Amino acid sequence: MATMDEHALSPELRARIDQQMAFLMEADRLKSVLRATEISDNSRYENSAEHSWHLALFALVLAEHAPEPVDVSRVIMMLLLHDLVEIDAGDTPIFGEVDSAAVAAAEARAADRIFGLLPPEQGAELRAIWEEFEANQSADARFAKSVDRFQPPNLNIANGGGSWTDYHVTEDVFRTKVGAKIQSGAPRLMSWLNPKITAFFRGN
Repeated sequence: MATMDEHALSPELRARIDQQMAFLMEADRLKSVLRATEISDNSRYENSAEHSWHLALFALVLAEHAPEPVDVSRVIMMLLLHDLVEIDAGDTPIFGEVDSAAVAAAEARAADRIFGLLPPEQGAELRAIWEEFEANQSADARFAKSVDRFQPPNLNIANGGGSWTDYHVTEDVFRTKVGAKIQSGAPRLMSWLNPKITAFFRGN
């Protein structure tokens, strides 16, 4: 049986775990960031932490529908990391009036602080995955971005309108602001969603 001394941590390893745990405990704050989308039973607003979990599950289940080969583990990593900056910057509703440049600057500052809590090489690795998602250039990022846009309309349909009602969204606005983004990285999912969108907005 191992003794406690055999498991003693070096100062360097202890410091590394301290940094990793600082990041992980900071991530807990994402549970307090409320989004504009209500959950499917219409009982409350979704928070950004459960949104990230739900997106990771969407990617795991729906990756076969990506229009080009993707690394599902990297897509899931992007979706788990993508909203951590909202701890500092807050959620930005897609149908709200926002200063996009100001939001991007606030999120970059948040990324500096939050990923900076980790050991430097690990922080740089995760920050790079977050930046890849934001850039939306790789196949993994395009699919991850589309999944991020695909989940909320499904919740809105389930809960009777949700953020579409709150922001007086029309079908044309939805298709311009959201539908086009889903189509660009997950056209098969958008094809599946299309008749549901038409039925909702046209009252069929």
